[in-house]
Amino acid sequence: MGFELILLVVLIALVFEFINGFHDTANSIATVVATKVLSPRQAIMLAAFTNLLGALWGTAVAKTIASGLVDTQAVTQGVIGCALVGGIIWNLITWYYGLPSSSTHAMIGGLVGATLAATQNKWSAIIWSQPAADHWWKGKGILWKVVVPMITSPIIGLCLGFLLMGLLYFLLRNWRPRWVNNVFGRMQIVSSATMGFMHGTNDAQKTMGIIALALVAGTTAGAFDNAPAWMDFLKTTKSAKGDLEIATWIKVACAITMCAGTAAGGWRIIKTLGHKMVKLQPVNGFAAETASATVLFATGTLGIPVSTTHNVTAAVMGVGAAKRLNAVKWSLVEKILWAWILTIPAAGAAAYLLVRLFQLAGKM
Repeated sequence: MGFELILLVVLIALVFEFINGFHDTANSIATVVATKVLSPRQAIMLAAFTNLLGALWGTAVAKTIASGLVDTQAVTQGVIGCALVGGIIWNLITWYYGLPSSSTHAMIGGLVGATLAATQNKWSAIIWSQPAADHWWKGKGILWKVVVPMITSPIIGLCLGFLLMGLLYFLLRNWRPRWVNNVFGRMQIVSSATMGFMHGTNDAQKTMGIIALALVAGTTAGAFDNAPAWMDFLKTTKSAKGDLEIATWIKVACAITMCAGTAAGGWRIIKTLGHKMVKLQPVNGFAAETASATVLFATGTLGIPVSTTHNVTAAVMGVGAAKRLNAVKWSLVEKILWAWILTIPAAGAAAYLLVRLFQLAGKM
């Protein structure tokens, strides 16, 4: 394994991060654009800046992604590269159709599918469940790190959005509509910035973890032994305790790349979240963003890799349902839910087929 292959994998990871930036831009700015509090250009610049700050803040989620999902002995540069390409393929498909799917689950699905193909369908290479002795969120495996958060976090986001919107309706029942729009138009700028920051703390860190995983695999295999001396900074190992420290250059590279992707925009998904699913006013946008950012803050602090897309979409559903049930376009919600369900197996299948093709070509 040469260091050139590792550099290619890192490049693919950064391409994934860029696509993640414009694919998930809608997470933090769809509502503030829909309510006309900010213009699309202003909203994108706000999201890009706050995503950049969030990406540089902590590494709890990155460390979670880098370990505890698959057997690291089965992970090679080819596996990681195919996993990322599988995730990219699914992200581009869902972006084309304007469906807010999870880049997180696309990445995880790709990693699982590629690992299975590389190990000749050795299911034991996938860590399904390793519960922790103290707290469930510290458990390892697909069950605790993926399935449980995938189900619980959107439910919490939906309920929190519903309750917060209901509380605001009660508190503001005697306010004039013009006052409500003026006050919450200003407050929504803060909530949108907070949502952008929390998106950065979650999504950028997931790619950080993948890059660190690739560099650990390469360092262990001796890929950098014949590399130029100036490339020594790429060597990455785990500590004696098995922990993985994320190098500063990885943080900066992922943060800037996501920032650039965010600045590129993702208008198809913005239209779905901000216009098609629920008609939003500034107070509704504030409630949805605040509810989603709260969930992301809690999970990010605990190092739980949840989907920002799932959370903000569920929060928008909850806010719309608080207005009235038929305010939500449930036929569109059904399509979104199907995209959520299919993300892991679809990205996994794409990565699996890529590995198989490379194996048949004698490249893996």
